Amino acid sequence: MSTQQTELKGTVKERAQLALNNDFLRQAVKFTTERLRSGKLKAAEEHGNWEEWRERGRQIRLHTIAHLDYYLGEFANNARENGVHVHFADTAQDAISIALQIAKAKEAKSAVKSKSMVTEEIHLNQALQSIDCEAIETDLGEYIIQLANETPSHIIIPAIHKNRYQIAELLSEDAGEQLPPETSVLAGYVRKKLREKFLQADIGVTGCNFAIAESGSIVLFENEGNARMVSTVPKTQITFMGMERIIPSWADLEVMATLLPRSATGQKLTVYMSGITGPKREEDGDGPEEMHIIILDNGRSLQLGDPEFQELLNCIRCGACLNACPVYRHIGGHAYGGTYSGPIGAVLTPALKKNVAEWDDIANASSLCGACYEACPVKIPLHDMLVSLRRRKVEAGHDHPLERVGMKGFGTVMSNVKVYHRALKLGKLGQKVVVRDGGIRAKIGPLKGWNSHRVAPSISKQLFREQYGELRSELDQQAKAADPAVAARMREWLTGRDGGASHE
Repeated sequence: MSTQQTELKGTVKERAQLALNNDFLRQAVKFTTERLRSGKLKAAEEHGNWEEWRERGRQIRLHTIAHLDYYLGEFANNARENGVHVHFADTAQDAISIALQIAKAKEAKSAVKSKSMVTEEIHLNQALQSIDCEAIETDLGEYIIQLANETPSHIIIPAIHKNRYQIAELLSEDAGEQLPPETSVLAGYVRKKLREKFLQADIGVTGCNFAIAESGSIVLFENEGNARMVSTVPKTQITFMGMERIIPSWADLEVMATLLPRSATGQKLTVYMSGITGPKREEDGDGPEEMHIIILDNGRSLQLGDPEFQELLNCIRCGACLNACPVYRHIGGHAYGGTYSGPIGAVLTPALKKNVAEWDDIANASSLCGACYEACPVKIPLHDMLVSLRRRKVEAGHDHPLERVGMKGFGTVMSNVKVYHRALKLGKLGQKVVVRDGGIRAKIGPLKGWNSHRVAPSISKQLFREQYGELRSELDQQAKAADPAVAARMREWLTGRDGGASHE
């Protein structure tokens, strides 16, 4: 089994350019995200009072993160009372070290994994393989990209960028025989192979959608049943959990179980929702004999107390912001370069990395349209956070010198009405040289990036103020011809509009 790659190289512009030149990827991502987005909108409409539940979800997350130390302590104490070994890891390396110690103690030769973004974040697969412990992804999408030696392209659908023919080619190579590009056949092959892996595995590795503080339980959402196999068949279970995945009670889970599936895939409820409270008991028919929960910080605590970024920890990893984002829908997930993609990735990746300068260009991968906020089930203002990241980039002196000069020039023009009008007139004269077929198609200077895949609109031949002046003159003449009193009222109305006064 091949190992998965770490973060991709190059700048976000370079990676985006590769994606924009891949017509199949663009069509595949666009088709699937549109289907997911439409499903989410339909599910929200059918729910009836979606906005009220969004606010309920937001308040639960705000409260939990504001008291994160208390709820983490409550969860850890209750989980330990249930027989769970609870570990706290400050860094990715700490989490890896804990996991490897457990694997070595069990002399583990194989580990089956259900989908977990945290294990992608810390690159667990490579670490396990370094001690000759085979790590096998059991989620179908994750299994496909593991064979392809790639990283997830989407939080919910990691293989969103591949079609069944590409998948058939990968699985045929793995099977040693040619498999037809039929979904039922391909899924059947993976199911048969993974069943053997489940039965042979020494360790089961899961993520954690939510942790319930009041009972010390973890909750997993899934559609394939692989997480149930991973958490019941192997004798040892390791659950990786981001420290922010806490909610206070089972009553709060009702809200999250309503918001997450609808936001992610348009489902009212996932096929499987498993609540796990400790290892196997004497009266249980299945389950692990030993259970470990590794609670990971890895930069998350840096957001606590930050008025601009603390709400980032409210994220429930539904992927709705990816499906709504016009940038993600054009370039896919790999262009973002890290584990997390889309608007949430553009904010989360720099936030979790100590070397922010390395990722300061990722905040530019956004149109700032606010679609991510409208889609987010817990109302995270990702567009505001992206603006804050851009501001911090400038304050740190990481902006391009030409951009700095351009912004100063823009400020000078926009702050003086006379200079603004002169600039418009110069622009109208200048564009006569570059306008063709109704738009500016030149690829020079700042226009190079914009016009690579679109056409810059030209300045109107007649400006709004010029049109308004002509209209005002025409209305005034009509009023004079009709009646002097009407003319007086018209002048009063026009004067009020110009001066910003209100006239009934």
